[in-house]
Amino acid sequence: MPKKRKTVFVCQECGYDTPKWLGKCPGCGAWNTMVEESVTPDSSGSGGLRLGLSDAQKPRPIADVQVEDQPRFLTGSGELDRVLGGGVIPGSMVLIVGDPGVGKSSLTLRVCAEVARSGRKVLYVTGEESTRQIRMRADRLHALADELFVVSETNLETIEAHIRSTEPVLLVIDSIQTIFKPEIQSAPGSVSQVRECAVELLRMAKSNGIAAFVIGHVTKEGNLAGPRVLEHIVDTVLYFEGERNAEYRVLRAVKNRFGSTNELGLFEMRDMGLVDVPDASRLFLSDRESDSGTVIIPTVEGTRPLLVELQALVAPTPYVPPRRTADSVDIKRIQLLLAVLEKRVHLQIGACDVYVKVAGGIRIDEPAADLGICVAMASSFANRLIRPKMIVFGEVGLSGEVRAVSQADLRVNEARRLGFRHVVLPMKNYRQIADSVKGIHLYGAEQVGDALRLAMPKG
Repeated sequence: MPKKRKTVFVCQECGYDTPKWLGKCPGCGAWNTMVEESVTPDSSGSGGLRLGLSDAQKPRPIADVQVEDQPRFLTGSGELDRVLGGGVIPGSMVLIVGDPGVGKSSLTLRVCAEVARSGRKVLYVTGEESTRQIRMRADRLHALADELFVVSETNLETIEAHIRSTEPVLLVIDSIQTIFKPEIQSAPGSVSQVRECAVELLRMAKSNGIAAFVIGHVTKEGNLAGPRVLEHIVDTVLYFEGERNAEYRVLRAVKNRFGSTNELGLFEMRDMGLVDVPDASRLFLSDRESDSGTVIIPTVEGTRPLLVELQALVAPTPYVPPRRTADSVDIKRIQLLLAVLEKRVHLQIGACDVYVKVAGGIRIDEPAADLGICVAMASSFANRLIRPKMIVFGEVGLSGEVRAVSQADLRVNEARRLGFRHVVLPMKNYRQIADSVKGIHLYGAEQVGDALRLAMPKG
């Protein structure tokens, strides 16, 4: 006897379901996101969460659990391996998210070819393109390999049959929003379909030791399309940053069960696809002489130091209130630092328009950039040049003090490697590394005013 279906209204943002339509989702507060879906009693998600674990397993003391190093294999992309934590772990599931045209398919196809050339079987499942289109892209990217198999399919049951027959080491699903499970009476990309398909793919990956890369779409706000539960199902979530027309891309891990989420991967878009950028600091530095309002700051992403060029423009304006604009920097941080400069350093900067941006488009969100932002804004306001070949870093407190930051020696050594000769840094960091760092001049600052005088000497 066929199972009776029921109708529920499901929020397409968070997955909250209710028997009747609501204008505002009680789960996430979003408006007009409730969509009617027909589901069977056992398609609510509880049945799909079984990962095939043995019923004979019993609770045991944590000290008795055997710990073994997870075997990893390399993807052929050093930047991707860095973000993943050293390579791909068999049985893991990685979600790759980014705007259309940012390079998700190009990167995964290149990785598939590199893994296949190492003698491992790879299955690339596309639900958006034909196999002919994938072949044309592979020719352009030089991504042909004998062990790379391609299929155009959206039915999950058929995909599972292909996985069993091929027995791949690496599986790529492009994209999860196009895959559907026939038993679920809702459109592909809906909450029920995305959740159930992801859980089923995770079960196959865990039980067969297959590493799975799943590509996901994003909304116009830049968030992952579909239910947020998808991020909780997978082991790793990678986000691509960068405009589709820009030359460079940034890959960040916002979740990683097998590694750090502080690492960052940099890629350059060329005719042959995304190419690794191993020396990122040179990438973000300009070759021309610095103008007023331009300062170099060292930031640290995981274990990687980056020198980036920070630009500020401060100009008087007759309009009230003056404009505050920030690109790749938190605007609230800019407003706080402007208040510190006006109150503690007595710069009459409140009636000026202020524009701050980071050259190259990389986003800066660590407190160590505070002092560099203050120096750049003060330099533009006074129209004075910063000392040549100088970097500036440090956290700024509300009382105007310059607070110490972590990994100061790593930042200074990267600056010395690239030919910089002067560093303005917190006094506490100066005392910690002054004796160990050679070949570069260090200037310790306790207050923001001290740092401005050191970075912009008179004459």
